[in-house]
Amino acid sequence: MNKEILKHTTKYEDELIEDLRDSEEAQAYLEEALKVYDEDGDIQALLLAMRDVAEAQGGVGQLAKRMHRSRQYLYDVFAYKPQLDNLLDILSGLGFRIRLERKEVTTERAPVAMR
Repeated sequence: MNKEILKHTTKYEDELIEDLRDSEEAQAYLEEALKVYDEDGDIQALLLAMRDVAEAQGGVGQLAKRMHRSRQYLYDVFAYKPQLDNLLDILSGLGFRIRLERKEVTTERAPVAMR
């Protein structure tokens, strides 16, 4: 690729991290990730969103300090399928919490898939 073009462009990730420094942007990003998780059960997208917000807030090391946890703990949570309490702990460290909202329930319910 032309080096002159690269010199005047930024990576998508850099712009995303810059945007996520705004708490309202971070909240909207996490809410969308939770919505996608609710729809398809893809925990990896949610974990990626949480890592992105952590990066925007100073990185995993800073988040670990706020949570009084080790960096390795967070890396392990991000690398594997975490338990709900781990996710809530990380969201709290990022300055967010989960709120419940009602959704329409059909009379015929599909079995809940184990994730």
